[in-house]
Amino acid sequence: MTTTIGDRAVVLGGSMAGLLAARVLSEKFREVIVVERDPLPESATRRRGTPQDRHIHGLAARGQQVLDELFPGFTRDMQAQGVPVLDQLADARLYFSGHRLQQGTSGVTIVCASRPFLEAYVRTRVRALPAVTVLDCCNSVGLMTTDDRSRVVGARIFRRADGSTSEELEADLVVDATGRGSRLPVWLQDLGYEAPAEEKTPIRVGYATRIYSLASSALSPEHAVITAPTPQHPRGAGLSTLEGGRLLVTLMGILGDYPPTDPDGFLAFARSLQFPDVYDVIRDAEPLEDPVAARFPASTRHRYERLHAFPEGLLVTGDAVCSFNPIYGQGMTVAALDALAIRAHLEKNGRGRPQDYLRRIAKVIDIPWDMAAGGDLAYPGVEGIRTRKIRMGNAYIPRVAAAAEHNAAVGAAFLRVATMTRRPETLFSPAVSLRVLATALRLRTPFPRPMSHRFSSREPM
Repeated sequence: MTTTIGDRAVVLGGSMAGLLAARVLSEKFREVIVVERDPLPESATRRRGTPQDRHIHGLAARGQQVLDELFPGFTRDMQAQGVPVLDQLADARLYFSGHRLQQGTSGVTIVCASRPFLEAYVRTRVRALPAVTVLDCCNSVGLMTTDDRSRVVGARIFRRADGSTSEELEADLVVDATGRGSRLPVWLQDLGYEAPAEEKTPIRVGYATRIYSLASSALSPEHAVITAPTPQHPRGAGLSTLEGGRLLVTLMGILGDYPPTDPDGFLAFARSLQFPDVYDVIRDAEPLEDPVAARFPASTRHRYERLHAFPEGLLVTGDAVCSFNPIYGQGMTVAALDALAIRAHLEKNGRGRPQDYLRRIAKVIDIPWDMAAGGDLAYPGVEGIRTRKIRMGNAYIPRVAAAAEHNAAVGAAFLRVATMTRRPETLFSPAVSLRVLATALRLRTPFPRPMSHRFSSREPM
């Protein structure tokens, strides 16, 4: 039997992180109100607040598992609605660190839905929950607190549709899910709290995306192609089949090498990639729209878990805590794991001890952050501290990819880590590392020493 712990929770932000937070909050509160700035369509339509929704998205295998837990039948419904659900190694051509991974059955599933389609599905399921109300066209303008400012007791919102003045939504718990543009650091300072420290990895990645008719392409028999950029070839691409018989192609460039959005320039950029697969698929395909661009300046992490004080009745989730370089496809999955962290926190602590929750999600974020920030720091032009751990990882992963070119079991192990269903240290298991060593010896490439958990106290971690 579910035990409620409060009358009302308010979630600021109605994107994926906010919707998933609302889903778990509905288990513990009699009423959950989601406040969203954009008008929210009933169908799978792009919206202004998620400009990234035009580009390739990856729901990693761990994220798919969480969505199947929170919304039973999720994967089955995706397939029934025409979304390709693939084995990521068997059904795709994957190039990492300059190596094509040998194809084979991996058990690593990828759901090839567009972001608008996926978000519309989740929004429909959340709206159907009896406890949840969604208020769109509303700006979140601040927090309400007790007189001593030790507890948040609601949120101030502004309903744009009817031109009204701001109003107050009382709440037992407020969750900030407003994304990269979150004002929470400023709101905390206004309340007399310290703002969290911020870490950035300035990658300056640019996207350009175009949709094609799948029927006119030369993709068969695979359903996706990933050409990951490398320090030696800092251009890449992602190509994926979508619902509705469409083919989405996203080109990407690192450190300001942005792909163009004119049709001829787009095709020329695709032709310049290290491997010809994407160009060969689209050169004669029928485009359904013009290319569109996006820019992502830096991965950013707010270190809320290090604050000495934080108000009761307030949590934060998703990109408002940490936004990742989108190349790695981690954002939606981390948002899903954050939702599970909210659920676990409420089960253990109720509405209290927010700093316990902040430490909990820091542990959720640590591994994907290390993978993304460490991967970005493989590029010499990216500013940041390259610890021994990062240098070891950036030396070892290309050798894993080289071994995976000849051994599908190594490729499957790599993908399980990349999709967050296994921890990174599994890549150092004998089953993987011996194959990596054998490949390195055959290719006569230096092999890094095994990673140690002990480091010199004089060297930064």
